[in-house]
Amino acid sequence: MLPPRIDTLPAFAHGIDPVLFCEDRLRFNSGQPFVPDPWQARLLRSNAAKIILNVGRQCGKSTVVASLAVHTALYQPGSLAVLISPSLRQSAELMLKCREFFRALGTSIALPEDNKLSATLANQSRIIVLPGDNPRTIRGFSAPALVVEDEAAFVKDETHAAMIPMLAASTNGRMVLMSTPWLTMGHFYEIWTNGEGWERYEIPTSQCLRVRPEWLAERKREDPLTYAREYECQFGSGDEGLFTEAMLSRMEVDDFELVEL
Repeated sequence: MLPPRIDTLPAFAHGIDPVLFCEDRLRFNSGQPFVPDPWQARLLRSNAAKIILNVGRQCGKSTVVASLAVHTALYQPGSLAVLISPSLRQSAELMLKCREFFRALGTSIALPEDNKLSATLANQSRIIVLPGDNPRTIRGFSAPALVVEDEAAFVKDETHAAMIPMLAASTNGRMVLMSTPWLTMGHFYEIWTNGEGWERYEIPTSQCLRVRPEWLAERKREDPLTYAREYECQFGSGDEGLFTEAMLSRMEVDDFELVEL
């Protein structure tokens, strides 16, 4: 009797097409499949080494970052994906999204190490999420396959500068910067406006079918200036008030460790 034939075609297709992988294998906790929006699909299928996205709120930035990291870890054995968020709280949330997708993959995926900020797979791939408020935490990692800055406009310039040397020894390493816009200053703004060799995406929230137009219209009536920045991908000058946004940004503290009660 011949042994049962193992159909490797779906696994092969999922390896070369991250969008098909997401649609067929990734599920949210609700049970709904992750079907990428057009801009998310374009990002997932891109081979560009440097990608920057100026994205409105509620468009699914963190979700697509998590799916990209999971796909990289599964189909590039021994790879390293480093995901940077502005604060420890946001980094922990990003890892939760990765873990949600790993759970959807079922028992075929082993996670020998799995904690709030990192996961190591059985194939020795690693996903590490880090807060971007301290450049010292970024040093020490080398040759990553993927480096992502989520909400990059709020990551310190010094942290971004510390990330660049990580890719020096990576022949196929990729960097993705994505954020809602903030001020007309800082590395995210400078790269968006003047950076060379970057693949650019601009996605206002109005393009997201999950956000109701009437809800957006209400936000616009409430505060047109904030609306333009948060939902229409427009950078703010920060010159409208007594204290500029640059001054307020330097005084902000948004790095509180989560405490489970």
